Amino acid sequence: MILSGHEIRRHLGEKIIIDPFDERNLNPNSYNLTLHSELMIYEEVVLDMRRPNRVRRLEIPPEGLVLNPDQLYLGRTVERTETHGLVPMIEGRSSVGRLGLFVHVTAGFGDVGFRGYWTLEMFAVQPVRVYPGVPICQIFYHEITGDITEYQSNKYQNNRDIQPSLLFKELNPEEEKDPQLQLDFGLEWSHS
Repeated sequence: MILSGHEIRRHLGEKIIIDPFDERNLNPNSYNLTLHSELMIYEEVVLDMRRPNRVRRLEIPPEGLVLNPDQLYLGRTVERTETHGLVPMIEGRSSVGRLGLFVHVTAGFGDVGFRGYWTLEMFAVQPVRVYPGVPICQIFYHEITGDITEYQSNKYQNNRDIQPSLLFKELNPEEEKDPQLQLDFGLEWSHS
């Protein structure tokens, strides 16, 4: 079952933390999350799952930034969320989708116990101008049955920034804390 907006409000501060919270972003069965002013793009022509890939940061100015097709943009929410005893999920807003902007290419499913900002994998069908602070997606919550083991990860839990893929940490665990990789690729590891 999906929580109603009233249930989301009722669980605030306990099972659900949304910081900052704005009552105007509460919907009948979801909450609108907003786009942070910074984006990240990969600099590599070929992305490698076994290695960190170089990234470059872009600032979205107040007058907006045009996202172009054939480019993956990583963004993040302004809001930090924390969820206990429920399954958080994000979906793009229909008004954004109708502009041809995919907000999360494949990763809208969250885990019980996730704490942090949501990284958005954004892809535009045609050029579209985005703005900082725009309501970009919505988070909603499913009830879960059975015993719960809360999410723990040394990759994405408690993140403080946009998170490029850290799949290489699973594929090459010996390189996980290599300080030279951090310098070479401009990555800041999340800490659990």
